[in-house]
Amino acid sequence: MDDLRIIELYFARDEQAIIETDAKYGKLCHSISYKILNNREDSEECVNDTYVGVWNAIPPTRPNNFMAFICKVARNLSLKRLEYLKREKRSQAVLLSLEELEAILPDQRFAPNVSDEDLGKLISKFLRDQKEDARNVFIRKYYFFDSIGEIAGRYSFTESKVKNMLFSTRNKLKVYLMKEGVEI
Repeated sequence: MDDLRIIELYFARDEQAIIETDAKYGKLCHSISYKILNNREDSEECVNDTYVGVWNAIPPTRPNNFMAFICKVARNLSLKRLEYLKREKRSQAVLLSLEELEAILPDQRFAPNVSDEDLGKLISKFLRDQKEDARNVFIRKYYFFDSIGEIAGRYSFTESKVKNMLFSTRNKLKVYLMKEGVEI
């Protein structure tokens, strides 16, 4: 079923919307959640919470890109769950990925006027101007939390190349943000 039809089912408050969403995007949501949490039970819970979150958001929201919308909900819920479980260090790879980004993203103490939404728009604009390979590697690492090995395999790169691409893109992003007036 196409995304527009699924969204219409949500607007009609038809529970078939959740079944269709799971059939079309369930594996993707599970993959995102598992890469963050590294635990099947927690991932399953987050995916179920994702469906509830989407049910509650649509309506009134009418997403332009349903796949991106549901991925964002699954990712955010999984990250919140990770924060809750952080004391147990469930997913060291995700924590390391987030720490890499923390070094180049603004701190609320130094950039209190920069909202998360504004920062997201700046990062999106920056990534659109990057080479496709660099953009894809960055998104796979910091949005989908793929490992270096998974990214290397996906794009037929060496792990060293992936690491260098990420390092270079992070540095370019930092320079870009500072040029845009975001204090780091």
